[in-house]
Amino acid sequence: MSKAAWYIGCKQEDVGDSAILIGDPARIGRIAKHLDKAKLLEEKRGLRTVTGERQGRRITATAFGMGAPIATIVLHELFDLGVRAFLRIGTAQTFAPAKLADFVLAEGALRAEGTSRTYVPINYPAVADFALGAAVRARLARSKHPWHSGIFGTYDGFYSQMFGLSEGERKMIDGLRHDIQRYKILATDMETSALLTVGRILGARVCTLCMGTVDGWTQEYLPQTEQAKLEPEMFEIALDSLANLPPMQ
Repeated sequence: MSKAAWYIGCKQEDVGDSAILIGDPARIGRIAKHLDKAKLLEEKRGLRTVTGERQGRRITATAFGMGAPIATIVLHELFDLGVRAFLRIGTAQTFAPAKLADFVLAEGALRAEGTSRTYVPINYPAVADFALGAAVRARLARSKHPWHSGIFGTYDGFYSQMFGLSEGERKMIDGLRHDIQRYKILATDMETSALLTVGRILGARVCTLCMGTVDGWTQEYLPQTEQAKLEPEMFEIALDSLANLPPMQ
């Protein structure tokens, strides 16, 4: 009997050995156009999935929405179905030297979210997989687009820790921004540290590649039109990186 995932609804034969984890469900239809033999799978709870091929290698892409809890559920279920390499792509808030529209690659992450603590103690490091990171770096080097690599900071509270809607909230977040600057954090998001940690515990390769869409200091936002122009390049880099990743030993 074929194994099936609880939440994402996929079966073992539906997925490849590598996966792209995407926040926005609308991106699944768009990344499908970059895959050969793309097949959209059953959608459950808004979790959309597509599997196709790149350079003859089967790759799955699944949308998780927002936040570490559901992102790790998706990773955990796909791992249970046989996926062993995960590249999370999407958007992030960036800090110097990264600028708006630059790509940012996670080498590791500050664990300021709560999900990974349900797997391991807080002093366990969140470190990106070396082989997958090297594959992404090699593909980025062939791209003409500016990119940076460094440490991400992952937080649960978007409006309480990352992006202030009011003047009072922005002042409250300023203290955290100064800590981020002191720690030399390159980018912040809501998923990376949990995915790196859980992937490492399970025995999977995990890394994150994002485009910078919010300036961490000014809160300037990259227009949707500019994001749309940049998205196909991010898709191509992600798919090529996974397609050229050596098998796990």
